[in-house]
Amino acid sequence: QVQLDESGGGLVQPGGSLRLSCVASGRSISTLAVAWFRQVPGKEREFVAALKRASGTTTAASSVKGRFTVSRVNAKNAAYLQMNRLEPEDTAIYYCAAGTGNPITSSLSIESTYDYWGQGTQVTVSS
Repeated sequence: QVQLDESGGGLVQPGGSLRLSCVASGRSISTLAVAWFRQVPGKEREFVAALKRASGTTTAASSVKGRFTVSRVNAKNAAYLQMNRLEPEDTAIYYCAAGTGNPITSSLSIESTYDYWGQGTQVTVSS
């Protein structure tokens, strides 16, 4: 069983930065596809960014491309979401997800690709 523990959320002003962390336990993160999703209350959860397990290929939603970067550090068994130039529209609960498969790139944005989910961390962008 894989557990994902997210941290790093908080309140930040527009234009600021935050880095979210997702520490995995129960399995090496290098053997997992990892993704970040976000959800605003009353709306559906949406894909943010993902990292393939084997190639390390990353993909991101068009709304965050160029501002957000997903990465992992195998030695820390952790994945990260670096968020720069944050906008009020980025306010949401952010979830880390991990999957044991090796999906094609086009499947990385699909929730059912992932077997494990973290509890979520709140990010609020406001002045």
